Amino acid sequence: MPNANDFGLLSPTFKQTGSSVLVKTGVGAVRGIFVSSSSQATIKLWDNTSAATTVLVEEFTASGPFYYPLADCKFGIGLYITITGDLECTVFYF
Repeated sequence: MPNANDFGLLSPTFKQTGSSVLVKTGVGAVRGIFVSSSSQATIKLWDNTSAATTVLVEEFTASGPFYYPLADCKFGIGLYITITGDLECTVFYF
């Protein structure tokens, strides 16, 4: 399992979003997602720079406030998150 030293970081960095977004380009790992608020929303994670090809985490219904741990799941091309519905979240990644 990767750790922070694998990516030259001592702790994960983060990105706050309420819509679909490219979180990171290149190799990395996603630690988890904190959903602060949600109303009938879903999240899907991709190992790509867009919502295409390799699915990292299949779509799931998110509720908040809740933290979804993702066990430092590795990605190789990039981390793209698709959000449908009304949702605010913070993605923690390396």
